[in-house]
Amino acid sequence: MLTFLYVIFMLSVLTQLCFFYIFNKFSFSKPQKPTSLQPSVSILICARNEAKNLKRNLKKVLTQNYPDFEVIVINDASTDGTSALLQKYQTTFSHLKVVEIEASKNYSGNKKNAITKGVKASKCDCLLFTDADCMPISEYWISEMTSHFSDTEKIVLGYGAYQKIKNSFLNKLIRFETLITVVQYFSYTKIGLPYMGVGRNLAYKKELFNKVNGLENHIHIKSGDDDLFINQVANKQNTAICFTKNSFTVSKPKITFKNWIKQKRRHITTANYYSPIHKFLLGIYYLSQVSFWVLAIFLLAFSLIGQMDSDSYREIVIALILIRLLVHYIIIGRAAQKLNERDLILWFPLLDIYLVFIQFGIFIANLFRKPNTW
Repeated sequence: MLTFLYVIFMLSVLTQLCFFYIFNKFSFSKPQKPTSLQPSVSILICARNEAKNLKRNLKKVLTQNYPDFEVIVINDASTDGTSALLQKYQTTFSHLKVVEIEASKNYSGNKKNAITKGVKASKCDCLLFTDADCMPISEYWISEMTSHFSDTEKIVLGYGAYQKIKNSFLNKLIRFETLITVVQYFSYTKIGLPYMGVGRNLAYKKELFNKVNGLENHIHIKSGDDDLFINQVANKQNTAICFTKNSFTVSKPKITFKNWIKQKRRHITTANYYSPIHKFLLGIYYLSQVSFWVLAIFLLAFSLIGQMDSDSYREIVIALILIRLLVHYIIIGRAAQKLNERDLILWFPLLDIYLVFIQFGIFIANLFRKPNTW
């Protein structure tokens, strides 16, 4: 049995190293040379009871250093002070457009519906998306993101970071999970297999939206307005990534495990609707992670209590663990430097273990009861 587990452990390490080779495509890449084009841009923000977030973040969007853009806020049946706040902003910013969706007995908010109405109200072919709780870190956010559009590249995937909170392990875990996710979808884009983007920082041409009848193919799914749409329309030729510092957005993360887990349970359900090749690759990567950590802990424990059949087994297990950790540090650490997440590097092993088993718990929980709220 130990020999069998030892072989499985070696295969999991080999599989992990293969994926790190893919992740290397982003981690050691240089930013794509931007074009000099500055197309007209419509920025879309869906807001449902987001008055506090809009008061904090909207001005950063409205005051971008860019020649021609409009900001469309879709007020999705809010019952707080969102409407009043947006009316006040409109008196100062003429390029702010508000789309009002009235609350009713049978309607209590739907982001995909809000996005659809926002796209219909937009006047520009270049659409740039962010969320009400997000803030561009630079006045050149629009310039950086749209400069990656070209005649062939009609989708630009950006990075949506989370604010750093001192002395918070949960905050580190959330940012680590975000880091791993962006490394994956940026790297797969680099090898010609784009599969997702995040609505906190995402741009695409309206023609793509209209070509596939918007979000109609997955309108019945509560989430997935960003990743499922990109999974549907992105390909090797039409997708670019943008990871220059001025292109980042930042948003407030969850501050309790309960709320974060609830959010992740909703997000994970959309992966079931990805294309087969993407589901296969993501599934194999996750299985290799689980098997690596479970078997690493198990085999190390057996080696420490002297149950290994020989010292050579013990030495190989330890060597494989160290190799995997070293490669992880190099590849993911390089990505963390690019994305201004350097403070996470020393925490990598602990964060990796926590994240793997939390994701496993979420997977099991979703088997028995799927989340049904947006």
